[in-house]
Amino acid sequence: MPNPADAAVPPRVDLEPSPALSIIENGPESFRGRKVGVLVSDGVDAAIFEQLRSAIETEGAVMEVVAAKVGGVSAADGTQIEARHMIDGGPSVLFDAVVLMLSEPGAELLAKEAAAKDFVSDAFAHCKFIGFTPQAEPLLARAGVEADADEGLIRLESEEAAEEFVQACRKLRLWAREAAVKL
Repeated sequence: MPNPADAAVPPRVDLEPSPALSIIENGPESFRGRKVGVLVSDGVDAAIFEQLRSAIETEGAVMEVVAAKVGGVSAADGTQIEARHMIDGGPSVLFDAVVLMLSEPGAELLAKEAAAKDFVSDAFAHCKFIGFTPQAEPLLARAGVEADADEGLIRLESEEAAEEFVQACRKLRLWAREAAVKL
């Protein structure tokens, strides 16, 4: 590699941080235009899935479904949910926030998948908000993430919880987690 060019003016290191320029303190007021990756499995609760979809779309965000197989999944009520991504090709880094919407058997199967564990652990390490149904806790545990680790992990058990998740996502990241995941 060539040597870097000399700076025309020496950089200043004596300036105080500017609150006016802080992305963290001056973030957007909505989650509009952002993407939520929703990892689903066969047997997922269709009603909670639709509540989440409604809350995300009402916010103006985009929901993209991730599944273990290209064809998608069958919800508990028999409806088919199409997947846009297969877990091997839809890592959490593609999304601004993630949701784990799984059935108990689905969580047990995904807990054995390296890509699914990475989906969760990477989202946590990147300080993303993570919504999850209680059935997804085995996958959280296998990824090394405690379900009650911080306020960025949000249980989705009701329509109100879906709204709370989307409202939390407006912060874009849970920066308070950064100290716990960085060396």
